[in-house]
Amino acid sequence: MGMRLSTAILPIHRWGQGQKLWQRAEALGFHASYTYDHLSWRTFRDGPWFGAVPTLTAAATATQSMRLGTLVTSPNFRHPVTLAKELISLDDISGGRVTLGIGAGGTGFDATALGQEPWTPRERADRFAEFVPLLDRLLTEDAVSYEGDFYQAHEARNIPGCVQRPRLPFAVAATGPRGLRLAARYGQAWVTTGDPKLYEDGTPEQSDQAIRGQADKLTDACAEIGRDVTELDKILLTGFTPDRSRPLESLDAFVDFAGRHRELGFNEIVVHWPIPDSDFAADQKVFERIAMEAPAQLR
Repeated sequence: MGMRLSTAILPIHRWGQGQKLWQRAEALGFHASYTYDHLSWRTFRDGPWFGAVPTLTAAATATQSMRLGTLVTSPNFRHPVTLAKELISLDDISGGRVTLGIGAGGTGFDATALGQEPWTPRERADRFAEFVPLLDRLLTEDAVSYEGDFYQAHEARNIPGCVQRPRLPFAVAATGPRGLRLAARYGQAWVTTGDPKLYEDGTPEQSDQAIRGQADKLTDACAEIGRDVTELDKILLTGFTPDRSRPLESLDAFVDFAGRHRELGFNEIVVHWPIPDSDFAADQKVFERIAMEAPAQLR
C-alpha cells in the first residue's frame, strides 16, 4: 500500500499570500491539503486567523486536482443543518474533492466563544453521537426532519446533494470508545494525533504503542458491526507525538517516521506547512524535499 503525504495549512494568511501556499502544495504533489476549523487556536489566538469554509472555497477555485478538507470540524460552533449546506456547496465548487475531517471538539476558545459554558467530555461525546449521524443523513437525503436531544432539523432541503456519492467522505477523529464506534459506522477514514498524554514526556516507542492500541480498538469497533477495518483510511496528523518536530528535520528522518507508522496501518501522513517562530517551525527547503521525494521512498 502506498503512503499518501498531505499537508495542513493553517488559516493564518491573508488570501493574497495564502493562495500561493495552496497552489504550491498542489505543485509539490501533496495528496490533500487540510486546514483547521477553529475560531482561533492556541498560540495563534492574538494573530490573524480566517474561517475554514471560505478558505477551502477559495482554495477549491485556486487548485485543480488536490483534495481539500478540514482537520477537523467539530460541534463546538457548528450546526449540522448549516454545515451540510456549506459542505454540499464546497463539494460542488471543488468538483468533488472535499473530505470532512470531524471530531468531538475539545476545550479552548471554540468551546466558549459563543458565550456558552464549555461542555464536559461526556457532553461532547453525547453531542458528537448525534451530530455525525444527522450530518450523514443531511448529506445523503433530499429532505430531513429530525428531533434529537441537541439538534433538530425541520424539512431541511439539500438538493442536489454532494458531487461525491453517496456523500463526501468523513474522516472521523477519535480515540475513545464512543468516537471510535462513530468512525467505524460513518467514517471513510479515521484520524488520530496520537496520545496527548505522551506529548510532553513520552517516548516514540510509547507513542507507537498507544497508537497501536487506538488502531486495535478501531478494529474491534468495526468488527462489532461487521465492517472490515481495512475499508477505512488511517490518517496521522503529525506534530502532536513526542517526536513532534523530528520528522521534518531531514528526508531520512521523515521516511523513518512514516515507515514506522505505515507498519501501524497508516496510509496517510499529514505534515504542517512550516510556520516560522511557532510549534510548526521547519526548514521550508527540507519540507519541500520531503514532499517531492518521500512518497517514492515509501512505495
